[in-house]
Amino acid sequence: MTDSTPSAPALPAFEVIPAIDLLGGCVVRLEQGRYDRATVYDRDPAAVARRFAETGAPRIHVVDLEGARAGRPVEVEAVREIVAAVGGRPVQLGGGLRDRDAVEAALALGVQRVILGTAALRHPEWVREVARAHPGRIAVGIDAREGRVAVSGWLEESEVDAVELARCFEGAGVAALIHTDIARDGMRTGPNVEASRALARAVRIPVIVSGGVGSLDHVIAAARGHGDGLGGVIVGRAIYTGDVDLADALRGVQTALGEAEACS
Repeated sequence: MTDSTPSAPALPAFEVIPAIDLLGGCVVRLEQGRYDRATVYDRDPAAVARRFAETGAPRIHVVDLEGARAGRPVEVEAVREIVAAVGGRPVQLGGGLRDRDAVEAALALGVQRVILGTAALRHPEWVREVARAHPGRIAVGIDAREGRVAVSGWLEESEVDAVELARCFEGAGVAALIHTDIARDGMRTGPNVEASRALARAVRIPVIVSGGVGSLDHVIAAARGHGDGLGGVIVGRAIYTGDVDLADALRGVQTALGEAEACS
């Protein structure tokens, strides 16, 4: 007799995603989301993106920091140049995308995936509508301090629980949730993998870990949560400081996932 029990949907491949944060046309990194703690790492974002793509990054994560603060896209030309530089490699973009026109304009630039954060908290039903209109091309950014969601470039905090917000987007075609522990961001002390795993176990949407990666071990620790629903890890400052080599991270994740499969 054939077992007719439906199998669980296969998880997408785990991605190591390098980050490009834009401010004043430059590649920068903030500490704990503070704009007064910005370090400039490069003045040619497109060249940085090209290097990431040539190394084999499966996706490039781009944040318009000034846009996040202003509530509207600001680094449009820099994003256009990044998309042109990576030769078709998927780019995901967040920062200041708070209405349909901004979302449509970002997609028209060639961005493969748009990240909605502030809008997800303030207008969740609208985000669901946009996700249904563009299935697989909308991600929701959930940035939290001590489990509570923060928005507007992390300048405003709410009383909304991260898991509660995540559950609003079940079944709407959202491609991923990008979970950032703000206290860890830019500090290189390790991401809050346990909080991200808990979020992933609470929903059926892949969760991407963000904030705090400072070593290859941190990347591998995130990859080991793949079975719980973690779909990737974003690496920012550690790549620019040399604490994480992108090529080594890509190889290390494949090895770790292979070992996990062999043991399962």
